[in-house]
Amino acid sequence: MTNPLAQLAANGVSIWLDDLSRSRIRSGQLKDLITTRSVSGVTTNPTIFAGALSKGEGYGDQVAALAAEGADAAKAVFEITTQDVAEACDIFAGVYRDTNGFDGRVSIEVEPGLAHDAAGTAKQAKELFAKVDRENVMIKIPATKNGLAAITETIAAGISVNVTLIFSLQRYRDVIAAYIAGIEQAKSNGHDITKIHSVASFFVSRVDLEINKRLAAAGNTELQNKAALANARLAYQVFEQEFDNARWSALAAAGANVQRPLMASTGVKDPNLLDTLYVTELVAPQLVNTMPEKTMEAVFDHGVVPANSITNHYADAEAVMASVAAAGVSYDEVTELLETEGVDKFIVSWTELLESVTNALNAAK
Repeated sequence: MTNPLAQLAANGVSIWLDDLSRSRIRSGQLKDLITTRSVSGVTTNPTIFAGALSKGEGYGDQVAALAAEGADAAKAVFEITTQDVAEACDIFAGVYRDTNGFDGRVSIEVEPGLAHDAAGTAKQAKELFAKVDRENVMIKIPATKNGLAAITETIAAGISVNVTLIFSLQRYRDVIAAYIAGIEQAKSNGHDITKIHSVASFFVSRVDLEINKRLAAAGNTELQNKAALANARLAYQVFEQEFDNARWSALAAAGANVQRPLMASTGVKDPNLLDTLYVTELVAPQLVNTMPEKTMEAVFDHGVVPANSITNHYADAEAVMASVAAAGVSYDEVTELLETEGVDKFIVSWTELLESVTNALNAAK
């Protein structure tokens, strides 16, 4: 009998693990997930690395060596995180080959403090790509307004990009436009565009959290926990629409790869909801779902996976979003707030990461 995660993969959803640590890499557990849980990629962010470094498992020797070299915290973080990502890339190299580069991807994010600095983001994206030195790495760039130019520039340099912190449908359209422009420039620059890939990470659960608060304040309970799925389903509709035109068809004919939508923030925050909700209710071809381990294990244990739970729900999704607006909740306000909070949370985690590494460096001296 096929387990639910294998069924999810068979139905066209790539399962990526939203976590990474050296102990997970060195113990063999990450490699095991490829066969036991159908995991085909990994995503990281400053919060994940802050958690891994604070536990300190497996980092002692490298921290000691960096301390002996006189490395500061920023240099140490760069060295430590890129090593973890390079080792994870090696573990997924076979998946990368077998899927023609669509999967087997490991993502590493630019410093969140650069989120509104297009030039700084593009510069660091190139530095991270060069340091990891693996074809299957993806550089994560936040989808801020200033981030859009950095996405185009990074893609144009032949580097694969995971665009993160997307909350609104309009910003998603902007991200797709930035990707297509980048592919056109990469082609003009002489890069092999068949090697360039991208995912657009659309955040799910945080939308419900914020809209639920506003609905509760308005005395509306019947619409709670409906907006996130509706928004994510409409994002998939945007994906279908924006890659169905002559401009993209010409690039695809030249070997360009479609930028796949990725569902992120798929861990359920409300204990009253089914813990597999943001996975099993978001099933469609050419989709990626990056899951925290807890969510992945819940799907493996008791997930009920349909053949498709997106494309037959567009009318319902539009009706939900219209009802949310009619209840007095501003979609633009919510998505702008979530983007700001998303960047701010990663900056806090980045600061914690630097503090953890500073303490570790001092202790190793």
